[in-house]
Amino acid sequence: MEINPNLSEKARYDLKLVQKAENGDQKAYAELMARYRDAIYFMLLKMINNKTDAEDLTIEAFGKAFKNLSQYSPSYAFSTWLFKIASNNCIDYLRKKRSNHVSIDGSFTDEKDNEPQIHLKDETPDPEEHLIRSQKVVLMRTVVQKLKPRYRTLIELRYFKEYSYEEISEELDLPLGTVKAQLFRARELLYNTLKNSEVKR
Repeated sequence: MEINPNLSEKARYDLKLVQKAENGDQKAYAELMARYRDAIYFMLLKMINNKTDAEDLTIEAFGKAFKNLSQYSPSYAFSTWLFKIASNNCIDYLRKKRSNHVSIDGSFTDEKDNEPQIHLKDETPDPEEHLIRSQKVVLMRTVVQKLKPRYRTLIELRYFKEYSYEEISEELDLPLGTVKAQLFRARELLYNTLKNSEVKR
């Protein structure tokens, strides 16, 4: 592994964490996430202007990065690579979202318009969404069951019953901030469990 001598001290520290994570060190994954979670989230929030979507896309970005750590080259900073993954993923999401909406009058909305036209969402699920839905029962019975009860409940409410953060907060009588923080952790654990179960196959 050839390391760029021009890497900053911060980037060198990240590289050590990446190497530990590649060897299965869960604390290294958690530390990388802690170091960049807020920065990634606020970048995505500027791009998408929706807090819930920005939170979900933040998790996705880390998921994609962690899944593809072997493709990371230390010739440039990990943060640069991570931000590129996050922004590309967000652009794909926006493109997909836009293509799933059909204007009522049949014309395309000019992005510069101040008054957006009313859109009808195409309810046909894309292949990824269809796969997630079809795998829900399997996930429920296997992976989710391995989580601690409080995390399991959060995942079930958010992804199987499709509750909003506010509805979960009311249901569990927890502050909204606590729900978001615990759900973030629950998804992190779920991702790691899924990743480990894939390795064992």
